[in-house]
Amino acid sequence: MHVLVTGAAGMIGRKLLARLARDGGLNGKPIETLTLTDIVTPEAPAGLATNPVLDTSDLAAPGVAERLVKGRPDVIFHLAAIPSGGAETDFEAGYRANLDGTRNLLEAIRKIGDGYKPKVIYTSSIAVYGAPFPHSIPDDFILTPLTSYGAHKVICETLLADYNRRGFLEGVGVRLCGITVRPGKPNLAASGFYSSIIREPLAGLEATLPVSDDITNTHASPRAAAGFLVHAASLTPEQIGPRINMTMPGVCCTVGEQLEALRRVAGDRVAARVHRRPDEFIMRIVAGWPSRFDCTRARELGFTAESSFDEIIRVHIEDDLDGNFVQ
Repeated sequence: MHVLVTGAAGMIGRKLLARLARDGGLNGKPIETLTLTDIVTPEAPAGLATNPVLDTSDLAAPGVAERLVKGRPDVIFHLAAIPSGGAETDFEAGYRANLDGTRNLLEAIRKIGDGYKPKVIYTSSIAVYGAPFPHSIPDDFILTPLTSYGAHKVICETLLADYNRRGFLEGVGVRLCGITVRPGKPNLAASGFYSSIIREPLAGLEATLPVSDDITNTHASPRAAAGFLVHAASLTPEQIGPRINMTMPGVCCTVGEQLEALRRVAGDRVAARVHRRPDEFIMRIVAGWPSRFDCTRARELGFTAESSFDEIIRVHIEDDLDGNFVQ
């Protein structure tokens, strides 16, 4: 099996690779060839594949996608993207990375022809939805994004579905909810505070909360996100059907409920490290996001996530803090 991962140096890319290494392959098969690409040099986990190819490239640049798929990877995890905050502040860079890079990849696959039909797992986002929202949003709710990032994801979901329909590939669009708690340093995602108000206090640092306590979102851990991708790669076209883009399950809660979970898991002293400082830019972006989803179809297909935000915090402590945190 040959697996290609774009955006492999990113957080979800690293979590996916760690999961594949832990599983010893994908879908019960060893990975004989592994190609990892990103705009910075990715790292391959030990023991996953012999002599993995570590590629430092911009997928939107001419010829890069053709080179990456020349070896005909069987499964492609397309994770490369500029996140929401970055896409909103830099219009051209957002469209280049999120749209042009994806289109280049799909076209490179199509042009090989000769029966080549890889499985392509695409990470989309709940940012594809736009207000006004029903109480719980189904997969087929109208897509009217209110950010450039959301627009990129809608366009790419549509492209993936069309290339799938035309038989050029087997696609699955995985709409991720808020992936929390993200390890490492904050990125340009407008949703970054959902992680920072948990991650920083557990590390003994102060954190800033830019929105009100009643803001609601649906969350799943990075561990669950890697699980979504691996499970998506195991599904057949017959199981998925023609509607290949779907929203993943998670835990729906308010910011206030997040902080209460932090208090339950880590104590008052840790929770007191969060300070409220409203940010109009962040509040404006977040106000246009959906918060609650009907993920019946994804659950019926076998996608699973945590059952409480307390569990999400414990996953972060176990996976990223070696089981410890700063009291």
